[in-house]
Amino acid sequence: MLCDSCCLSWIEIMSLHYHTIQYFVVSKQTNQTNKPTINCFLLFCLFGHTHSGFGEWEDPNRKTRCRILWRKPEQLASDVYDWAMANGFQNSVCTLYELHSGEDVNGMSFQGADEELLRRALRILESQGKCTIFKGETSDEDGIKFV
Repeated sequence: MLCDSCCLSWIEIMSLHYHTIQYFVVSKQTNQTNKPTINCFLLFCLFGHTHSGFGEWEDPNRKTRCRILWRKPEQLASDVYDWAMANGFQNSVCTLYELHSGEDVNGMSFQGADEELLRRALRILESQGKCTIFKGETSDEDGIKFV
């Protein structure tokens, strides 16, 4: 049995790895016999991710696809808002693309983040009255006004 601190270390290592390669969903692969080929250790780590809040089962009943979260949505929301206030975006509009891939976000925790996670963080800010989200012609063109 692995100790709790070992499990947390593996969660951190896996989160960093998947964030670095910008691959956010781990799924059980099947072989020709349709049996899952995911190993027990990886499955143990994925359960650790979901238990700690740094992973979510995309299919909670079957548990075959797990979304790895580099940051929890609440943490990412705070990071985005702090960045917006520190960089003069109060009462200004920027696009989702600019938040995800713009030059101004180099080195930020949300640069290159999973789009679904980034949208969830923005919805948190919107529910707190800290931003308004405007629908663009494409998802990259959605606008965010920070207040």
